Order: sequence, then C-alpha cells, then structure tokens
Amino acid sequence: MEDVDYRHGAHSVFEIHLHMVWTTKYRKPVMVGEVANRVRDVVREVCRREEVEIIRGHVSKDHVHLMVSIPPQVTISRLVQRLKGKSSHVLLAEFVHLQKAFWGRHLWARGYFCCSSGNVTDEVIKAYIEGQSHEHDGTFRIEGEGPPPGRAPST
Repeated sequence: MEDVDYRHGAHSVFEIHLHMVWTTKYRKPVMVGEVANRVRDVVREVCRREEVEIIRGHVSKDHVHLMVSIPPQVTISRLVQRLKGKSSHVLLAEFVHLQKAFWGRHLWARGYFCCSSGNVTDEVIKAYIEGQSHEHDGTFRIEGEGPPPGRAPST
C-alpha cells in the first residue's frame, strides 16, 4: 500500500474522503463568470471554517463537484447544508438576476450526491480483518474468544 498522509486531530488519526455533487434548481445553467467565482469563494470559506480540506473542486454551469477530506466531527449532511445554504444566501443577495431566475429563494435543488472514497477497497479491509488471529462469530470477531458453543472453529 502506498504512503498515506493521514490527518490528525486532538484524539484521532483519520482519512475520510468524500465526493459530493449538488445541482442548481431546475438544472438552470447560471454558474458562469462572476457567479461561478463567487460560488468557489463561498465553498472555500465554508470548508476552511469547518476544517474541511478541498482535494479537488469544479463549478459547472448547473452543478458543483467537490472531493474533500473531512474530520470525524463533521457530518456530511451538516456540511452540505452549510455549503448550499451559505452559497445560496450569498449568491441571491449579490446577484439580482439570480433572484429573478430563482423566485422562491431556493438556488439549489433539494438533494445531493455523496460517496466515500479512499486508498483501499472494501475487499482489502475485509481481507485485513480476516487475516487477524481471532476467533469469530459470523462477520464480527473478538480476539481470544473461542467459537460459540456447538460450533466448530472456523478457518
């Protein structure tokens, strides 16, 4: 496995990478020019405040892509809420033409996409856990514990 630069908190070591995408309401292609630049600035500001590192980002005409590294105390739903809420508030306040295009004061569509990513696959993690010298009951092992009564040790 390649060397990984883990992030460190006061009581934790972590690497939590997420790919997130959210779209404008009705997929309206309004994220261009100064609007796109302002979206990027607001996303950077929110991420900095939440101690979220932006690995990659892209503002398209009708959606935003982010790949981020989040600390364990940041929840995905709260992060998306802050990103969409703050950017919507700022953009609608600063760009009058957006107020006309999004008359309900909602710039972003309701949902979002998010998936985790990392340097190892689920199969690698499963193989690592299975390789530990533990007895197990189904899929959850306990070190030093024998098999349940009436069961033969598993291999």
